[in-house]
Amino acid sequence: MMAHSAKVALAAGLGAFALAVVSMCPSAFAVERVVPQSREQIEYSYAPLVKKVAPAVVNIYTRRVVRENGVSPFAGNPFFRQFFGNPFLFGAPRERIERSLGSGVILDPGGLIVTNFHVIKGAQEITVALSDRREFPAKIVLADPHDDLAVLRIHAGEPLPFLKLRNSNSLEVGDLVLAIGDPFGVGQTVTSGIISGLGRTLNARGPVQSYIQTDAAINPGNSGGALVTMDGRLAGINSAIYSKDGGSLGIGFAIPSNLVAAVLRSAKSGGHMARPWFGAEGQEVTARLAESLGLDRPKGVLISSVYPGGPAAAAGLKVGDVVLTVNGEPVDSMSSLRFQIETLEIGHRVALAVWRGRQQIPLSLEIKPAPEIPPPDTTRLAGNQPLAGATVANMSPALAQNLGLSSDVKGVIVLGVEPGSVANRIGLQPNDMVRGLNGTAVQSVAELKRLVRAPHPEWRLQIERGGRLLSVSIRG
Repeated sequence: MMAHSAKVALAAGLGAFALAVVSMCPSAFAVERVVPQSREQIEYSYAPLVKKVAPAVVNIYTRRVVRENGVSPFAGNPFFRQFFGNPFLFGAPRERIERSLGSGVILDPGGLIVTNFHVIKGAQEITVALSDRREFPAKIVLADPHDDLAVLRIHAGEPLPFLKLRNSNSLEVGDLVLAIGDPFGVGQTVTSGIISGLGRTLNARGPVQSYIQTDAAINPGNSGGALVTMDGRLAGINSAIYSKDGGSLGIGFAIPSNLVAAVLRSAKSGGHMARPWFGAEGQEVTARLAESLGLDRPKGVLISSVYPGGPAAAAGLKVGDVVLTVNGEPVDSMSSLRFQIETLEIGHRVALAVWRGRQQIPLSLEIKPAPEIPPPDTTRLAGNQPLAGATVANMSPALAQNLGLSSDVKGVIVLGVEPGSVANRIGLQPNDMVRGLNGTAVQSVAELKRLVRAPHPEWRLQIERGGRLLSVSIRG
């Protein structure tokens, strides 16, 4: 109804302009003025659309108790430091309550709500407030930090208003959208704009690799809210903004609805996020590569490695192939190709258009989850050795996918480094690969644990970081 009214209003305006042009001739400059015959001819409003979709957008309040040490007023006095030591410098532990505010979208009449993971991260209590001011406690059904999405459930005792999902592959730059959420806690707010860009990547190793960009105003508190198209469907979940001062500059980003649909499917099927896996790596095709490959223009993804036994290998994909489309949708970067695969349903098959030997051929790829082989064996290392305080794990395709790394990376990866630990002091960082210790190549966590148990007067550590091999020597 809303889209139809808009077309009517615009058509009326264009008709008047055409009439004016025809009438402007040397013999007659008079323009016939016609009184508008309906309200639709003089008024353009999003109100009918807002009334339809706004009840499905909710406010989310979180609460958690943070325990911290109190600092003594004598902390800077050397006398008290000498006689009482560092423990005296801290008072009794204190507790404070942290609260945060965000938004969410009801996507199922039974009370399933999607929001951003960062909205509910660390929350001990979650409250959902509906548009009619009713409030309900919420429980987490699925938390997916990789994609920055979470699914909550509330029990309202009756069917709730909800939004249907738009196929985000059908979106085009220039489409009109509304952003709905609760910025700064002022209350539910609607802003309008257009889709400014598609397939945006904010961080090479960030969670989502294919954001929707919009100029509809998004501010703090809008996270988890709805980006809605003119047909009343959800195009995306508002998640991030580009800002210098925390306010909107007209550059906002939303997680596409196709990825939201994949997370929602996992929530409904048991709460475990099974992420589809491609099993190959590649690079975008440049103009020079396109010429050498016989392509009419730069397009597609040139495959550089294929994981043995993975879905891509089973489909017949080879190094040197160029993947042009996935289910008819063009791909022009590895991130967009990976995103298209990860939004599909495990167990289904997908059609690939592949350029090989200067001709296009079809391939069929079965969607499978990434294997967790070898098992991660996640371990926090301790003791008198240079890796003490580091948490390490065996790399597998599943772990590589969660970390946004290439699936063909193997070995032992650093997942985290405890602040102030020995590993922290020598400069170890998350995503570092431990390649060797004291001249022995490190292949697994079990091998690394064995190596660090033996005392050494000097430790020689080899780390791979960003494709570079670094060597560190530390005296024992």
